[in-house]
Amino acid sequence: MQLKEQRNYSPTEYLELEVISEYRHEYIDGQIILMTGGTPNHNQIAGNFYPALNFAFKRQPYRVFVADQRLWISKKRIHTYPDIMVVAGSLEFSEGCTDTITNPLVICEVLSKSTRSYDRDEKFAAYRTIPSFKEYILIEQYKNHVEQYSKTDDNKWIFSEYEEDSSILILSSIKFQIPLLDIYDKVDFEAKE
Repeated sequence: MQLKEQRNYSPTEYLELEVISEYRHEYIDGQIILMTGGTPNHNQIAGNFYPALNFAFKRQPYRVFVADQRLWISKKRIHTYPDIMVVAGSLEFSEGCTDTITNPLVICEVLSKSTRSYDRDEKFAAYRTIPSFKEYILIEQYKNHVEQYSKTDDNKWIFSEYEEDSSILILSSIKFQIPLLDIYDKVDFEAKE
């Protein structure tokens, strides 16, 4: 990620620029940050996980989004594009918008070397301010390793991790499970970022 310019923008200015931009940007409390492209592994993992979720929730009250769906985190003044989001029930939108949701139940991020720390720390802290948010999945792209954070109560989260080929990720907030072998199908762990 790179800073677009060293000046503060309002959320409205950001949205006006984002609509006409060729590239996606995150907005973090006044700063506009260019999002870099993903690796083949990143895209393969998201491409494996998203359709499994989408198919599992066919004709159920869940919506699954991948990569291009913008999320507004009002308490932290952040616009971002999670790799995968699941929304339960009706979509709730940022005020005045029809393309920026505010109510994810589950968020999944595929980790890269450049965003790993941010996704685990600052981004997770921001996501936790969203009242509907109950589960966070972090997927490594260079080895079998999935981290799961499940909300059990206000300010209480359970951490689980999965590393074996035989492991099955079971979501706690919705009825869904997927073997790690399916998440990592066709992923090349020897690939360089």
